Amino acid sequence: HNPNYEDVCTGTTGHAEVVLIEFDEDQLTYDKIINFFWECHNPTQLNRQGPDVGTQYRSAIYYYSEAQKIIAENSKNEFQKSISNPIVTEITKAKEFFLAEEYHQCFIQKKFNHE
Repeated sequence: HNPNYEDVCTGTTGHAEVVLIEFDEDQLTYDKIINFFWECHNPTQLNRQGPDVGTQYRSAIYYYSEAQKIIAENSKNEFQKSISNPIVTEITKAKEFFLAEEYHQCFIQKKFNHE
């Protein structure tokens, strides 16, 4: 329960490294977020993203409603038509979300502000 980063990195906890996105549907739709998701990573790599390897790096969408599930599944099916390798992204009902340690919060923003 509530593992730290080092625990998750062992690949034995069953947790995945994810981003929780809070959004205003009037300003940005779930459809647009999901469509961007397919473009911003490789959904055909099993348990890895680039040089990062392990089950904690699996491609996943965690939904909070049946409507989100349907949108994600339909979007996955549509995106699959545009690529040859099979998509391995799991689409699963969201469970408890644990915040990462402070040094992982706003990671991209911190990285680019220091370069």
